[in-house]
Amino acid sequence: MTGATRSRDFIQSLCGEFQKHNYIDPSHYEHIDVKRGLRNADGTGVMAGITQIGNVQGYYIQDGERAPMEGRLIYRGINVEELIQGFTSEGRFGFEETAYLLLFGALPTRRQLSDFNAVLSQLRPLPANFTEDMILKAPGRDIMNRLGRCILALYCYDEAPEDHSLENELRLALQLVARCPMIVAHSYAAKRHYFDNDSLYLHRPQEGLSFAENFLYAIRHDNRFTEQEAKVLDLCMVLHAEHGGGNNSAFTCRVLSSSGTDIYAAISAAVGSLKGPRHGGANKKVMEMFHYIQEGVSDWTDDGQVKDFLLRLLKGETGDRSGLIYGMGHAIYTRSDPRAKLLKQFARGLAEETGMTREFALVESVERLSPEVINGFRGGDKPLCANVDLYSGLVYQMLDIPEELYTPLFAMARMVGWCAHRLEEVYNPGNKIIRPAYKAVAPIQPFVPLDARG
Repeated sequence: MTGATRSRDFIQSLCGEFQKHNYIDPSHYEHIDVKRGLRNADGTGVMAGITQIGNVQGYYIQDGERAPMEGRLIYRGINVEELIQGFTSEGRFGFEETAYLLLFGALPTRRQLSDFNAVLSQLRPLPANFTEDMILKAPGRDIMNRLGRCILALYCYDEAPEDHSLENELRLALQLVARCPMIVAHSYAAKRHYFDNDSLYLHRPQEGLSFAENFLYAIRHDNRFTEQEAKVLDLCMVLHAEHGGGNNSAFTCRVLSSSGTDIYAAISAAVGSLKGPRHGGANKKVMEMFHYIQEGVSDWTDDGQVKDFLLRLLKGETGDRSGLIYGMGHAIYTRSDPRAKLLKQFARGLAEETGMTREFALVESVERLSPEVINGFRGGDKPLCANVDLYSGLVYQMLDIPEELYTPLFAMARMVGWCAHRLEEVYNPGNKIIRPAYKAVAPIQPFVPLDARG
């Protein structure tokens, strides 16, 4: 049996797996008041759909008002903390089985996971001449922009991009998940070569390496990385893989998918959404903010100096003048962001090994002092917690990953969540094209002839 035949047969078997775990009863849409929109006046999200993929819990409603709670992130009904504990306790990489869980609805058996990894490995190489034609001939400084462009370009290299059968859509989804790290790595290599005057190194994916290992292998000139580096990166990928259907990029993917467009257009649009500094691009803004803090505070251990600088950030007197403390607060999480908690645990040990304990302590100080500074400046006692961006950038820095790859790393992981949401949007009954209403307020006026317009 050839590799291609094995892949086709396995994907066919996944169709049944998907259908078994992904059916949503259409009657839900009759009993739940589903509205198309964004947020309610109290800050809660307007109900825009139903999903079985992920759930984000950061508050509960008591007496008609939001009450804070410890944050929880749930993948297909499984608390992400339990998921991570499950594979780390056995010393395994976890991103691949997390991807299987999110896409198909159930944890894979040992055999299914082995077959899944084999298919991803086979799909990982880019099409012939793709790097030369789409990356090297049109290099760019922004890797997210390159990623979005390359995903759109893959349409032209595909033999059946408009075939919306479940089998073909699953093939395309797995292909995008597998190829994304190579696109990012090669785009970064081109950027370094053409804009930073560095030597050009292009590495091919290696069979037998995990998702995280292959990425580190591809971006390092000497291909070298440690097992701990790969496992910490794997953890980051798991925590970034999904965050519910209401986040901006997943919703963007679902909006485009609801129109009937192809998967490449929908996923490229999600990349464009994640690129924004109010979404996935926030991790870069966090690191930029810490550069300002490190330069502007003479004694990082002095709470008074750190608080004074944070207040200046809020007043727009320093930093990027936005009036924001990046990495603090979240639309849903109130008392804690579980992703930040988990990353913080791993970051502490990594900081000791990499000699970055001072930097880690400074991040902890910002996390501890910001709620008091923000509430004092704005008035109120709103619970504020660190979000994932406060610690993810620091972890990537300790892994010696360049800042221009922070958001693309986010995109590589979230590719799984986007594809899962597209499949759920397209292959469930009751889903319609997403078209919210806008109230037109322009007054009616007559047409004025050209010569009479003054």
